Amino acid sequence: MKKIAVMLAEGFEEIEALTVVDVLRRANVECDMVSIDGKEVLGSHDILVKADKTIDEAELNSYDGLVLPGGMPGANNLKNNIRVVELIKEYAAVGKIVAAICAAPIVLEKAGIISGKKITSYPSFDIHLGNCIYSEDLVVRDGSIITSRGPATALAFSFEILKALELNDEVDELMEGMIYNKLMQIN
Repeated sequence: MKKIAVMLAEGFEEIEALTVVDVLRRANVECDMVSIDGKEVLGSHDILVKADKTIDEAELNSYDGLVLPGGMPGANNLKNNIRVVELIKEYAAVGKIVAAICAAPIVLEKAGIISGKKITSYPSFDIHLGNCIYSEDLVVRDGSIITSRGPATALAFSFEILKALELNDEVDELMEGMIYNKLMQIN
């Protein structure tokens, strides 16, 4: 079974975190919400979430990938956590999935893994991403690094994570079952 850790810090963007957890669990991916502090984490819109594990409890090397939701000050709290930054470096070095949405690509920049990589983010955060190849696409995948723009792109971001896990049949089934394909036809 595939395993993903969604890293939670105080001030995380709820839609970005919980959409990923929901979609991955629907695809039978073991998806743990891992807090960098205590078990209860307050999101940026005052929604209190109970994490599955804390960073001290999780077997951090057992996951196939890490997901970093945006939101403020959540993304800054992740960026300022040395364990998170080191974990990102380790995952990237061995080609495990590292996914960040909205403001969270600033954490990838601090980890030094996006230089020369195609990256996207929430529009006003592009200036904080150093020497990457910036894109305005809704979801961008460069090798094992996946980035996305913001709350409205959370479903597309989640589906791209599933594709990176090579769960394409599950993506097709979920897109159909969640009426995502119909939504995309509207545009």
